[in-house]
Amino acid sequence: MSLQPYERVKIARGAKRPTGCDYIEGIFTDFFELHGDRRFADDAAIVGGVARIDGNPVTVIAIEKGHTAKERMQRAFGAPNPEGYRKALRLMKQAEKFGRPVICFIDTSGAFCGIGAEERGQGQAIAENLCEMMTLKVPILSILIGEGGSGGALALGVADRVWMMQNAVYSVISPEGCASILWKDSAKADEAAASLKLTAEDAYRFGIVEHILNEAEIGQPIFYKKLKDKIIKELDMLASDENLIENRYNRFRRIGRYSCNPEGKDETT
Repeated sequence: MSLQPYERVKIARGAKRPTGCDYIEGIFTDFFELHGDRRFADDAAIVGGVARIDGNPVTVIAIEKGHTAKERMQRAFGAPNPEGYRKALRLMKQAEKFGRPVICFIDTSGAFCGIGAEERGQGQAIAENLCEMMTLKVPILSILIGEGGSGGALALGVADRVWMMQNAVYSVISPEGCASILWKDSAKADEAAASLKLTAEDAYRFGIVEHILNEAEIGQPIFYKKLKDKIIKELDMLASDENLIENRYNRFRRIGRYSCNPEGKDETT
């Protein structure tokens, strides 16, 4: 029996679910974390640095929620501040300079929405990431491993390939937030989740992601081994793409494209 959309949301939020740091530890070697945005501070909600995969250097960036209550408080429950996105962009530009592919792991309910974050330019930080990632001259692979919420997730999601875990979700707003706006009742979150089309199957059908990753062995060594092999294969293919930036641009231009049929009704092409 297939899970309902809101059941997927609950699984994606699970405290025992592997986080970004778990993926880094399970897939890469020689990881060296880099800190700070060189403007304001270091944001613990985003972990990034240089690592090796199959002996080759890559830049890895992950939104980290933490597992325990203490860790989640320190990581702001995986809700990055502007300095987190600026740190991520700094590492991406560094990767471009040295010809390293970029791999992002996304798991956030959304960007941090506090007053301080807004004062420091949260919207601009996200917009700069979207703009710069679109023209980055090295391959980018983004993987949704849990929640993919709003612009906070999209700020690391402008990639050549976007993959999604089977029980991850990807949406412009949380089901609770959507229900509160539409029906003034957050208790209707399950209904909102169904309407938002936020599951991996929905994202694949709409061309938002290229691949859905099976979770049967999630968290086990064999799971990370299989995912590592998939990443290596994908990076090899992207490395030979002579029209990398153009294809990335066209990938996103195709999403949500509509045309008008002879009867005058709009339909997805």
